[in-house]
Amino acid sequence: MSKSKQIAKDLYQIEAIQIKPDRSFTWTSGIKSPIYCDNRLSLSYPAVRDRIAAAFVEIIEVMEDKPDVIAGCATAGIPHAAWVAQKLNLPMVYVRDKPKAHGKGNQIEGKVTEGQKVIIIEDLISTGGSSINSALALREVGAEVLSVLAIFSYGIKQANENFTNNNLSVTTITDFDVLLKELIGLERLTTNEEADLLEWRDNLFAKL
Repeated sequence: MSKSKQIAKDLYQIEAIQIKPDRSFTWTSGIKSPIYCDNRLSLSYPAVRDRIAAAFVEIIEVMEDKPDVIAGCATAGIPHAAWVAQKLNLPMVYVRDKPKAHGKGNQIEGKVTEGQKVIIIEDLISTGGSSINSALALREVGAEVLSVLAIFSYGIKQANENFTNNNLSVTTITDFDVLLKELIGLERLTTNEEADLLEWRDNLFAKL
C-alpha cells in the first residue's frame, strides 16, 4: 500500500478525519461540511505520527533543492516539523499567525537567517491561508521558501490558486480524493456518495 493510501486510512481509523455524507458538520465559517479533519489526533498515535514524519522525509529527500531549516506552522504543524527536523538533523523554527503582542514581538520562533532555504510543514490545507502567511513571514526575513508540505488537503481549487498567486509550491502526503477511494475500499462509502462529496468540494466556494 502506498504511503498516501496508508496515511489516509490511518487518519480515518483514528478518527482524525470523519466523514458524514449528510453534511452535518459545521465549520467556523458556517459552511455545512461532510468532513471534519483534526490531524492533531495523530500526535497520540506513535506509529501513525512516525509514518507521517517518514513520508515528509521521503518527499524532501527526492527534492532537487534541500532545506537548511524546517519550519512548522503554528500550532498543528509544529510537532510534525520537529519530528521531521530531528530525522533530518536540521534546525527547526515555527511561525505564528501574527507577531507576539509582548516580549520581542516575534512571529518566527527560532533562528532563520537571510538566504537560508526553508520547508514549511503544515497539518491541513483548506484555502492555504495559514501556510501562505507563514511563507510571507519567512520571506520577509530573507529566507527562501522551497515548498509547503502538508499531511492532508481537501483539494479545493481556491487553495491551488492562492499558492500559485504567491509563487509557492505545495505537496501533500494524502488528500480528499485518495481518502474517498480508500473509504470505498473499506465499504464505508458508496460510489454515489463519493460523487456527491466531490461535487460538494469542487463547488464549495462557488456557492458562497
